[in-house]
Amino acid sequence: MIVIDLDDPENNKGRLKQIGGSQSDHWNNVLIDQTAKTLWVKYSDKDVRDLQYKATVAALIGIAPKDEIEAMIAAQMLASHNAAMECYRRAMADEISFEGRQANLNQANKLVRSYAVLVEALNRHRGKVQRVQVEHVTVHAGGQAIVGTVAAQGIAKPIKTEERPQALGHAPSPKVRRKNQIQREAVPIASNGKRQVLRARRNVAGGQKG
Repeated sequence: MIVIDLDDPENNKGRLKQIGGSQSDHWNNVLIDQTAKTLWVKYSDKDVRDLQYKATVAALIGIAPKDEIEAMIAAQMLASHNAAMECYRRAMADEISFEGRQANLNQANKLVRSYAVLVEALNRHRGKVQRVQVEHVTVHAGGQAIVGTVAAQGIAKPIKTEERPQALGHAPSPKVRRKNQIQREAVPIASNGKRQVLRARRNVAGGQKG
């Protein structure tokens, strides 16, 4: 049976909160231990191991987790980084075979992708990621569309269709009058003008027959 004292004064001091993100130093110490054990220290002497442990703690402080969730993501980020770097180191070893080099590089590639996902998860948790998903956009002639994140201090006022600037390629071109085009004007004629013209045509026709 495990007994946990939640009122332990040593647990709630939060002296290591900048490392583990928690008010509980029990949690912070466990997180530090878990992260440090992801280091490859088999061939490291005491001085090198101490340097590796100090560097791990410094990395956690640099990431600055604000809560336990951020601390777990930070620890997994360091674990992915350490494992990826070890795979890269093994891939470059002189005695390794071609197949072994390819296997280590493939594994390192997966670890790097996992690291990138963890970084995005941390930023999303901190509210630093904004995504804009566009399903369908329809732009009519003369309209303009903006796809992306637009920052504004207030609420944008909708623009009426007649107030929108014309898009390039759709602006109406001015009418050009031809040089030889003559403006015709209506000439008034007498009310009996048409009748006189008809009589003249009849006389001309009769003269041709004679």
